[in-house]
Amino acid sequence: MHTVELVREAIALAQRAGYRIRQEYLGSAMGGGCEFGGRKWVFLDVSSGPADQLDQLLGVLRHNPAVTGMPMSDELRNRVAAKKTA
Repeated sequence: MHTVELVREAIALAQRAGYRIRQEYLGSAMGGGCEFGGRKWVFLDVSSGPADQLDQLLGVLRHNPAVTGMPMSDELRNRVAAKKTA
C-alpha cells in the first residue's frame, strides 16, 4: 500500500477514534496529538511529506488502545502495533 493511502486510512481511523484532524502549515512546530477544550486533536504539518505525516499519526494511534479493536488494513495494523525504533 502506498504511503499516501496509509495516511488517508490512518486519518480515517483517528477520526473514528474521536480525534479531530487539522492539516496546516506548522513551521518549526511539531505535529502530533493533543487534547484541549475537551476534544482530542491531531495536527499534521502539510509541509511534511507523507512518511512524516504517517509517523505523526502512528504516534497518536499507538497511545490509544481503543484503535486496536477497530477495522483497518493489515498493513496499518502492523504499523500501529510496531514500536518506533531509533
